[in-house]
Order: sequence, then C-alpha cells, then structure tokens
Amino acid sequence: MRLSTKGRYGMAAMVYLAKHAGEGPLPLSRVAETGIQPDYLEQLLASLRREGLVHAQRGAQGGYTLARPPEEITIRQVLNATEGPVRFCECSVDESACARKETCDTREIFIALSRQVNGLLDSITLASVLRDMDHKGE
Repeated sequence: MRLSTKGRYGMAAMVYLAKHAGEGPLPLSRVAETGIQPDYLEQLLASLRREGLVHAQRGAQGGYTLARPPEEITIRQVLNATEGPVRFCECSVDESACARKETCDTREIFIALSRQVNGLLDSITLASVLRDMDHKGE
C-alpha cells in the first residue's frame, strides 16, 4: 500500500490548517506555504470541502478553515477524502468484486488487514498528530 501525492499533500494541508485552527480563514497562498502548488492545493481543498472536512469562505477575508475541531477529524477521514477508502484489495470491501471468494485463501487476511489499518487510522486525529509534533520538538 502506498499513498499517492493526493493523500500526502492532503494530509499536509490538513495538518497545516489544524496548526492554525482558530486564526480564522487562511488564504490559499498561506496554506501553499506547505510547498504544495496552489492549483493542485485548490483541487485537494475542494475534495476535502466536499467531504465536510474544511470550510471555504469567499471574499477578501476569505480562505480555508477546518470544518470541525482537530480532535474530531481522523486521518482515515482525510485519506478517504483524498485517496478513497483505504483497502488492500477490492474484495475486502465488496464481496461481489471477487470471483474466487469461495476458494480464495487470502481474502480473510486482506479483510483483517483492512480492519486493523482502518482502526488505527480512525484512532489518530489531527490533534494527536499536532501533539506528537510538539513532543518531537522537546
């Protein structure tokens, strides 16, 4: 399993917004300080907005903010918004996607892996990522 640029950059943008939560809407140019090209960043933020993770405010004082507190946004939600559902194989989510489901010796392994990884991703919030970043600086 490997994250695409969308997932990595989406995560970076969300961590940046979490770091600056409470400062009001951040303009795209400020969020681009993460090193993400503004055009690409705008597409990512649109995906995150559609999933209800960020708010976009138009106008001179506009910009982007988290839609919920960092404690309420999980890494799984961010990855689902940018990458789609995290899974090891299609049949671990959709049984009808596997023609060999009755004889496959590995399907249950992939289902268990998907559950474990998604459980871990659900347990990590943007707030916990920020706390971990703070502890590394000590």
